[in-house]
Amino acid sequence: MRRKYLVDNYLQNYSVGEKWRLTANDNDNVSQVVVIPAYAEKELLFFTLASIAKNSSSSLENSFVLCVVNNKDDSPSEDMENNFWTIECLDALITGKSLKKFSDEHKIYPLLCNIADSKLKLGYINAASKGFEMPRNTGGVGLARKIGMDMAVRLLERNSVSSGAILCLDADTLVSDRYLSVIKKYFAEKTKTAIVAYEHQMPDNYEQRAAIVCYEIFLRYWILGLRYAQSPWAFHSIGSTISVSSEAYVAVRGMNRREAGEDFYFLNKLAKTGEINYIKETCVYPSARLSTRVPFGTGKSMQRFLSQISKEEFYNLYDVRIFTILRDWLKLMKGSFILDENEILKKAGEIHALLEKFLRINDFAIIWQKIRRNSKDEKTLARQFNDWFDGFKTLKLINYFTKEIYPHADMFDALDDILVMSGMQKTEQRSGIKIPELEDQIEILQYLRSIT
Repeated sequence: MRRKYLVDNYLQNYSVGEKWRLTANDNDNVSQVVVIPAYAEKELLFFTLASIAKNSSSSLENSFVLCVVNNKDDSPSEDMENNFWTIECLDALITGKSLKKFSDEHKIYPLLCNIADSKLKLGYINAASKGFEMPRNTGGVGLARKIGMDMAVRLLERNSVSSGAILCLDADTLVSDRYLSVIKKYFAEKTKTAIVAYEHQMPDNYEQRAAIVCYEIFLRYWILGLRYAQSPWAFHSIGSTISVSSEAYVAVRGMNRREAGEDFYFLNKLAKTGEINYIKETCVYPSARLSTRVPFGTGKSMQRFLSQISKEEFYNLYDVRIFTILRDWLKLMKGSFILDENEILKKAGEIHALLEKFLRINDFAIIWQKIRRNSKDEKTLARQFNDWFDGFKTLKLINYFTKEIYPHADMFDALDDILVMSGMQKTEQRSGIKIPELEDQIEILQYLRSIT
């Protein structure tokens, strides 16, 4: 009864409005929904759908794939045309119309036929046509995800599913043939939030391959550093890897509407309500393409790497000393619940003078007083501290120390340092040079994939 109240309350007060409608053929007996935002993605979306269609028939029969085709009213005309073509294709697949009119699209036509011949349950939301576009100021991937995920809540509720999952995917991300079945198993066992293992696709172009390897090493080093620090925020924040129960989704008032970083902030909220599980029995494969749509992330990092003649500045990582300071700070707080703010600030200063300065800048004294007043026991106090010193605050601290005293360090030295500090095997660098040959970097990345 409480779950139904929470769902109804969310849909009435926090979901996006009824402006956007679902177009679908069959959405009965659905226990999980895959939500895919699609903005000018006709070249890639159907590769993604075809990869999902390779999952087992039994998995496809209880799963529903929901594409949110979106743009703003001031989006470039070529992007709008791309979306209209995408909608036309989706419409043909959903209604069972002949696909012959798309036969000139030599790469896409065979994919459409494979999708049509599968048991894939498919639908779309038109957030692209006149009158249905997303708002100029708040329209972006966050809102597109929210439109789809809110509809997923409605679908799962309509199917009376209590442990249903909402799976986030991107239009340029391929999946393994066990993607649906593995995730379903996890959520049937009462998982609330999970991250699926990922590996970026390797481009054929040498420079692009170097760029994505460099970027993914950075992402995995970040996890190694946070794990070493014993931070509760040591999980990947990549939109196409997120799965969440309908119950957990409404509990945090759904996806945010950010144009970038929506995945980071969404997981930051979810982590405050329960454990983030890591599913390694299946995998998703995000694209390594260039993009300038958002100010950071994979596409932007690729674009920056490829636009610079000298690549050395990209082969740098956060200094490991910062993670040691973070570790000491978190250890201090685990045993400091009876201390007042002045005692904690003094002890923080003994860890590092800049740690005390950072805490003062961020009003720790005022926050700690409030936390202690509102906490009836140590468990509540610990939770409220973690709610304050969350993933975003952790990132701010690391960037503060990077700017003030510990600039970025050589990538492969830092990587070996954090591995040794964590009691793990160092990387093998056969090249013996500062920036190893790309083949060696790929081997290093494969090792990091196995441990993160």
